[in-house]
Amino acid sequence: MNLSRLANFFIIFIATIVLLVGGKYLLIPFAVAFIVYVFIREIRYLLNKIKLFRDFFPNWIKSTLSFSIIVLIFSVIIRLISTNIQILSGALPAYMDNIEVIIQTINLTFEIDLKVLLKGYTEGFDFSKILIQIFNSIRDLFGRTLLVLIYVLFLLLEESVFDKKLKYIYTDQGQHGRVTAIIKKIQYSIRNYITLKTLTSFTTGFLSYFALLFVGIEAPLFWAFLIFVLNYIPTIGSLIATAFPAVFAVLQFGEFYPLFLVVIIVGAIQIIVGSILEPRIMGDSFNISPLVVIIALSFWGTLWGIIGLVLSVPITVISIIIFSEFPATRPVAIMLSENGKIGEPQSSKSNIIH
Repeated sequence: MNLSRLANFFIIFIATIVLLVGGKYLLIPFAVAFIVYVFIREIRYLLNKIKLFRDFFPNWIKSTLSFSIIVLIFSVIIRLISTNIQILSGALPAYMDNIEVIIQTINLTFEIDLKVLLKGYTEGFDFSKILIQIFNSIRDLFGRTLLVLIYVLFLLLEESVFDKKLKYIYTDQGQHGRVTAIIKKIQYSIRNYITLKTLTSFTTGFLSYFALLFVGIEAPLFWAFLIFVLNYIPTIGSLIATAFPAVFAVLQFGEFYPLFLVVIIVGAIQIIVGSILEPRIMGDSFNISPLVVIIALSFWGTLWGIIGLVLSVPITVISIIIFSEFPATRPVAIMLSENGKIGEPQSSKSNIIH
């Protein structure tokens, strides 16, 4: 029986991997759409705090208004980021010429031959190609914005009939109430994590924009947006987010002083927000083992590339939240968590789900 279960597990695991790889062009927009859907629910929740909206506007109007706000934000971001990417793409070849100037400066200062010293380590490394890959990933995601918005629309439509379906599945009122409580707790935990993480990432990106503007980095809005996105990746995300504009500062100015400015100022922002602000406002919302973070980054990065790296931790945290609610998968959530302490599941009060 155990061998049969193990075989079934491997079959399901392999089938899931095949589905994730083969269907990534549909699944990545759906993952983004789900996050957008969470934001729409959050905007609707804020609207319900206003007496006028709560008492006189039906739910579908509030959903439509929330959806329109998200579309407007998407449109503005796409326009601004596309403009900044075009600026960087046009200027990058000229900036790459500064590499020779930098190498000569290092050689004269330290009396070495940097090319000979680093031979074998830098072969195959091309910063411009890495930047172009990032540009293409962002453009590719924005190019599928229509598909993302279609997914969001259908998620909103499904939401309106979801409770009715649950009532047909669980005809007993007590069972229906307990299942509804589990779903609401999962929704609240996911919304809480995504909202708070977005708040800290936005704060980091917002402050970094003015820091990069002060240093004089080309297209600071693009780098601020990249910092915002990469801050969804814990630990290494903040390091990468600081490293990219810092290295680009050297390419742009052909000297190291701007690099030190970016590292010091942006690095200080990352430390203050990541080490002081984020733990205070997020509390235990981000309860995931550092080892699991590395594994998740490797797994989703291999499957979905750069977008997979960005989505890896939110997907893993959401999985922990969901697994913690069911007795059968609760041990998995405990193993994935940072300290093994996860909230008491609603489903422990019932034997509905095993």
